[in-house]
Amino acid sequence: AIDKAGRELVRLEADAMSKLNVAERLKLLEEKIVSYTKELMHFDHFAIRLLDRRTNKLEVVISAGLPPEAVNIELFAEPEGNGISGYVAATGRSYICPDIERDPRYVFGVEGAKSSLTVPLRLHDKVIGVFNIESRQRAAFTEDDRQFAEIFGRYVAIALNILDLMVVERVGTAHKIADDVNAEVAGPLNDIALDATSLMDEYIGHEDLRTRLQAIVNNVQAIQKALRQAAEGPNTILGAGEVKGEQDPLLSGACVLVADDEPNIRNTISDILRKYHVSVTTVSTGAEAIDSMSQQSFDLVISDIKMPDKTGYDVFAAARRISPSLPVILMTGFGYDPNHCIVRASQEGLQAVLFKPFKVDQLLSEVRKALQTVAAKN
Repeated sequence: AIDKAGRELVRLEADAMSKLNVAERLKLLEEKIVSYTKELMHFDHFAIRLLDRRTNKLEVVISAGLPPEAVNIELFAEPEGNGISGYVAATGRSYICPDIERDPRYVFGVEGAKSSLTVPLRLHDKVIGVFNIESRQRAAFTEDDRQFAEIFGRYVAIALNILDLMVVERVGTAHKIADDVNAEVAGPLNDIALDATSLMDEYIGHEDLRTRLQAIVNNVQAIQKALRQAAEGPNTILGAGEVKGEQDPLLSGACVLVADDEPNIRNTISDILRKYHVSVTTVSTGAEAIDSMSQQSFDLVISDIKMPDKTGYDVFAAARRISPSLPVILMTGFGYDPNHCIVRASQEGLQAVLFKPFKVDQLLSEVRKALQTVAAKN
């Protein structure tokens, strides 16, 4: 049954999930993992942490039956001082703890916990995370439980990896298509522009015809610009140059914080929103974003998922602590493990996710929805 459930996880990822967007895939995968873990193995209190290789931190991506204090504990893949999960991630060895009161490695988990089981999540012989289960009974876990958890854990690792590959493939394919289209049409577009310009020189005095020819040249230039933007990938916002701005009672006067270490993105978002009379504060690091939120009141926070010092989830969690009703929109260019942040934040009320490169209309639509939420609560 465990093996069958595991195969179903992998099959689900590869087939049915291809029709869903990234956030929907993550949510469905989470539901299936929780369901199988409870129904087949009868584990009600558990957490799946994935290893962030940049920081060596074990990030919670899926949890059930654990209090926020346990989920929010910072653990690193170190054999000492980081609980049983840190030990398992560092050594790659499963660990049965029959009595937590007698084990100095144990750190706080479910209230009233008496024993625990922790197994590594492996992919191609590399540890990518840990699967930690807790029980309110002493010596609740057997060698059979360990083996079952290890088998199921392999499938969980594969399913999460397939999701990562699908995400990367999506953005990689989009960039390749944009590059290929750009290469194929560059010559013909240049020919059209040159022919139209030559005809304009021949029809001096025929203003009506010259106006139509100039329109052709302008359209060609617009197409070339759009193709260049698409090929640039995540570091651009599509259609930013065409924004005129207008009076919008919902946007006018709103205070928005924009956090992104990519100058072009944060400055472009700022320019767009200011055309709608939004008061915008821009920062380049997660720490600056958190500091700004602690010093000033905002109506909305827009943050990149991957910054040098903090993740988007760090910014989201800080926003929740400082102002529980403050909406947060996360942006991702499909950098390192973007789905980890999305899963965790989605569980706790994330407003929306924008996948770069996104269009101006998408940005404005999500900003309006967020501000409508604020207005409704007030």
